[in-house]
Amino acid sequence: MKVALVHYWLVGMRGGERVLEALAELYPDADIYCLVADFDKLSPLLRSRRIYTSFLQKMGGAKFYQKLLPLMPAALESFDLTSYDLIISSEAGPAKGIIPRPDAMHICYCHSPMRYIWDLSHQYYNSAGPLTRLFLRLTGPWLRSWDVTTAARVDHFIANSTYVAKRLWRFYRREATVVHPPVDLARFAPHPEPEDFYLCAGQITPYKRIDLAVDVFTKLNKPLIVIGSGATEKLKKSAGPTIRFLGSLSDTEMADYLARCRALVFPGVEDFGIVPLEAMASGRPVVAFGRGGACETVLHGQTGLLFDEQSPESLTQAVLEMEYTHMDYSPERLRAHAAQFDKSRFIVNLKATLDTLLSDAPVKPRPLMKAASGLKRL
Repeated sequence: MKVALVHYWLVGMRGGERVLEALAELYPDADIYCLVADFDKLSPLLRSRRIYTSFLQKMGGAKFYQKLLPLMPAALESFDLTSYDLIISSEAGPAKGIIPRPDAMHICYCHSPMRYIWDLSHQYYNSAGPLTRLFLRLTGPWLRSWDVTTAARVDHFIANSTYVAKRLWRFYRREATVVHPPVDLARFAPHPEPEDFYLCAGQITPYKRIDLAVDVFTKLNKPLIVIGSGATEKLKKSAGPTIRFLGSLSDTEMADYLARCRALVFPGVEDFGIVPLEAMASGRPVVAFGRGGACETVLHGQTGLLFDEQSPESLTQAVLEMEYTHMDYSPERLRAHAAQFDKSRFIVNLKATLDTLLSDAPVKPRPLMKAASGLKRL
């Protein structure tokens, strides 16, 4: 088979890009298509592959891609994928919207339906400025309609969590097989002694609720380090002297902070959330909001604590409990739990799932040109 891998945008190396890396390992001859790419921020493995970008790349899309959402459907549909027998889209934006050949197989590994047009649309709207609010009002209904329509272009969905599988059913009425994404266990190692700070990590967007952690740790006067891009001046001004914003860091620096922190604080609702597993791989427990994908990785009282409400009171109670119990979490046990999600296991599970889906596929009709050729011979 000739294989194409389609990703939404390649502007960094986060959980979705780690899945794409694994897919690229499974299909070493596959071509990669994406809306835009910042090649300097990609791993050596991805840079070594053939990557085709859309016309958005020439419009400065690698820098301004978040402002080009209305053009993304047209950009995806402009890809000519007629020569590919198998297309695997990696979806957290609109990647599944490509147009496959009628007899090709299209499998979508879904990290999340587009949050900003579905269940988190009100949260994004309330945190946006006037122009963005107007844009969301005008384009939201059209984008939702296009998103549902393009779900019909997918033969099979694979979800990265049970939580995402439920959302796929809610929005598209499509069932999905669950294959949890990988954590690269080899990148992380426990530190002999944790230090006196907590950690929040990830791109700072409204739904991650970093503001809740900043508020709580400011009031508790406890040290919190925030790693990730996107911190607003408003958020920084609300932070007390014990809060440090470090911005984006390298993988090596990130692993160092994960190993040395007292615990990771994870206050948002994530579709899966790879950072909690990276913390456990580093031998550190997690304080997480008890909804979404965190419920599939954080075992309450064994690998961390789950708090019930996204409120200062609920998070404060969980942090104070962690203060007294953090030494009870065995780094070996935490790392053993993370090993269940190791990259090697992910590749085995994903390959088995893909093989099953491909073997169960109905026999495709022969292309029209071959049938015509046969008639001519008669």
